[in-house]
Amino acid sequence: MKQQIKTTEAIFPMPVLLISTFNPDGTVDVMNAAWGTMVDRNTVALNLSERHRTVQNIKARKGFVVHIADAKHVIEADWFGVVSGNQEPEKFQKTGMTYVTSELVDAPVINELPIALECEFVEYQDGATGLGVIGKVLRTSVEEAHLKDGKVDIDSLEAIAFDPYTHGYYKVGGRVGDAFKDGLKLK
Repeated sequence: MKQQIKTTEAIFPMPVLLISTFNPDGTVDVMNAAWGTMVDRNTVALNLSERHRTVQNIKARKGFVVHIADAKHVIEADWFGVVSGNQEPEKFQKTGMTYVTSELVDAPVINELPIALECEFVEYQDGATGLGVIGKVLRTSVEEAHLKDGKVDIDSLEAIAFDPYTHGYYKVGGRVGDAFKDGLKLK
């Protein structure tokens, strides 16, 4: 029997996305955002308020990069979530991570993270039902070590998810079925 619990951000798993932008002075800004998804094959939505420095940077620079956080970089990923760039100007530098500037958008691609989606800013939706930042994915790149037969090897990636019930991070992995196929067994 199910028991009623306090409602929280109750959808699990929530992705751990690291959003990178450039600040007005050209330094790197990165934030941890669990509130993001794909709304179609090449469009991302980040449910972020305009008070975030990252959102201000996205609107000013018209570009950003979405990185998938992995278990190898859980400390850095959490750091990007608990520390504000407004209070810590050396936020990115303290991680020891490095970057290259995207060739497609005015934003940094973090070298150490395994997946990067380079996005062009499309619009900001606000209000009670607005999604926040909407971006068009111009390019997705993956470290070769995490590719198998030209596709992302999810198990080797060790992407992490956020658990809103206990505030933990968990590795995503272990294939349990074949999408668009297994359900057909009930036909």
